[in-house]
Amino acid sequence: MSKQRSKRYQKAVALIDKSKPYGLSAAVETIKSFPAPKFDPAVTVSIHLGVDPRKSDQMVRGSVALPHGTGRNVRVAVFAQGDAAKAALEAGADHVGYEDLIAKVQGGFTDFDVAIATPDAMTEVRKIARVLGPRGLMPNPKTGTVTDDTAKAIKEVKAGRIDYKLDKNGNIAASVGKLSFSSEAIAENASAFIDSVVRAKPATAKGNYMRSVTIAATMLPGLELESSVYTKVTA
Repeated sequence: MSKQRSKRYQKAVALIDKSKPYGLSAAVETIKSFPAPKFDPAVTVSIHLGVDPRKSDQMVRGSVALPHGTGRNVRVAVFAQGDAAKAALEAGADHVGYEDLIAKVQGGFTDFDVAIATPDAMTEVRKIARVLGPRGLMPNPKTGTVTDDTAKAIKEVKAGRIDYKLDKNGNIAASVGKLSFSSEAIAENASAFIDSVVRAKPATAKGNYMRSVTIAATMLPGLELESSVYTKVTA
């Protein structure tokens, strides 16, 4: 039995030109013209990549600083001690600790959006990888979340840096702002994210790298973007 869509959703669908993929600017203008829900929806860009997620040498992950931020309060947990812990507190970390924070996470605490750790703390942090990993919260040097400069990492995350990682189905998705953002801000954030994924292309990836790119706001229909504008790699 198919799911019955709301009248608002159906009205939005009626505004979509299905004859061809959208350019980014046109897509943003279109989703901003949709009848929106009463809350401020997040705008998400979803990318399907032509890579094999089962192969470690085709993993795609990275981070990017969105020029206009994400529009949400990012809760940061920092695993550190000594001066690094003090710097994290001064930089505005929401949770700072070492063995005590690790024990708290082992007990099920995951009330944060990003985890940062100093290199010397990672030996202990790896003990909670089973908790952090499935939630996409495991600190990683490639995304700048394993660092001695905790203050810098916190400021970047809270200012709008996002991390992304390929899922088991070959997809990557990230929130690139709120629907209340200006069209220009949404488009610039989306472009920064897409360009970062393009640059993260594995050397072993063959064929068409960017299979599809979709932009959508929460509880509203998505629009397919013209992915060949960004990259089209052939074997």
